[in-house]
Amino acid sequence: MKQAMPINWEELTCVIFDVDGTLYAQDKLRKRMLRALVQHYSLRPWKVTDLQILRRFRHEREKQTAYAGPNLEADQYAWVAQGGRYSAERVRAVVRHWMFEHPNQFLLPCRFPGIQEFFAALRARGITIGIYSDYPAQQKLAALGLEADIIISSTDAAINRLKPHPQGLLHITRQLGLEPQQCLFIGDRPELDGACAEAATMPYLIVEKQPFSAFTFYDSLTHHLSTIPNSAPA
Repeated sequence: MKQAMPINWEELTCVIFDVDGTLYAQDKLRKRMLRALVQHYSLRPWKVTDLQILRRFRHEREKQTAYAGPNLEADQYAWVAQGGRYSAERVRAVVRHWMFEHPNQFLLPCRFPGIQEFFAALRARGITIGIYSDYPAQQKLAALGLEADIIISSTDAAINRLKPHPQGLLHITRQLGLEPQQCLFIGDRPELDGACAEAATMPYLIVEKQPFSAFTFYDSLTHHLSTIPNSAPA
């Protein structure tokens, strides 16, 4: 488990999770989505440019690391629309359907083993559960059968920043009245999630790359948590 600084589990007040690749296996989801895309566009070849829109949207998002601007929610679509090949409205519609809505039906079977039990263990200890994702996460969390106390996206008006900018994590700590050192951030990308936590001076863990059938990352955390005295009110 990669971590930026020692984690004081006994003083831990909040655990903040990234979503994509952290709460569920992205490779499993991508296989299911590939089948769905092939089935859809093989019957609608005249709409195949939608795939170019999706590819460019992801590419532009990756290029804009640590974006800091006035309106990320609108700008992310404008980046793809530049050049006039697509309207921002069309980009928004394609991305909303294929990235924010259609995949949700496939998420539950892709949920990492042990994550629900780890959430339950945190709640049993009175530890707040937060979510910080670069994309809107409310619908994804519901599809995963998970609940959090605070959910923040990079596109929220109060954030307007992409990782590794620490604004999202710091916003959560301010909302909860906590210091970064009282929190733990769990993500899957050291260059983004890890760097984001380091910029916020927050302890973090990076999800270990394990085969889905042998995934024990969250089971190990739940076991570790059970060995620490519980100071939460009964």
